[in-house]
Amino acid sequence: MFRNLLSFIRFDGRGFGVSGKNIMAPGRLKDKSIVRNEQKELNISPVHKLDKPFKTATFGMGCFWGAESLYGGTKGIIRTTVGYAGGVKDGPTYRNLGDHTEVLEIDFDPEVISFQELLKLFWNNHEYGLTTPIKRQYMSLILYHDDDQKKIAEQSKKEEQIKRAPETITTEIRAKSTFYPAEDYHQKYRLQGHRDLCETLNLNSKLLQTSYVATKLNGYLSGIGGLEQFKAEVDSMGLTPTQKEYCNYYVEKNEGQGLYC
Repeated sequence: MFRNLLSFIRFDGRGFGVSGKNIMAPGRLKDKSIVRNEQKELNISPVHKLDKPFKTATFGMGCFWGAESLYGGTKGIIRTTVGYAGGVKDGPTYRNLGDHTEVLEIDFDPEVISFQELLKLFWNNHEYGLTTPIKRQYMSLILYHDDDQKKIAEQSKKEEQIKRAPETITTEIRAKSTFYPAEDYHQKYRLQGHRDLCETLNLNSKLLQTSYVATKLNGYLSGIGGLEQFKAEVDSMGLTPTQKEYCNYYVEKNEGQGLYC
């Protein structure tokens, strides 16, 4: 269960988080007109598309909900989408997966974070561990997108294997195959627990897969990244003061907590 992370997150009816911190919960987000008025007055809207050059990585790390939050709250990540890949079955679904694996597709800014740094998170945050044989749906998998990624992944696996000897790492490294986005209810799963916020972000089926702000908030609201990092990035997200107040509350409330599926 994401062994490198600190704790678990539960759903408390207002969002995913853990009780214990003495922080006043925001209450104004239920009145959507406040956010709409702020957007109009400040001429601001959620930033769903970030126009930056990017590269793509694809990882299978067990259940994809936690992995998506983990990378979403990491600096340099532009977009995440959960889905199915690695097999040959056409049109897999969660209930009819065939020979595919749950994977996370990550678009990242190579000027901010490298593929090697993405791999460090990959090796240290598997739900079922790296050396435990597991069914194909949740297997450890790297789907490389070019020869450079292949070489880096293979070398990285060798180094990781040395650390974990005598156990054997089960991770497979294969060429990228067709990626099938998962159903809407799987996308940004943690963020979707914040229903009022999602409504004010105008998220639809497409944006659940492609939105920059949804990607970032899915991580930060789960406790990844922390309040200081969130405050450094929040102005790039196009949030109103009321949305920021709401997010600040949950980022601080959940900071340092871990993930589960």
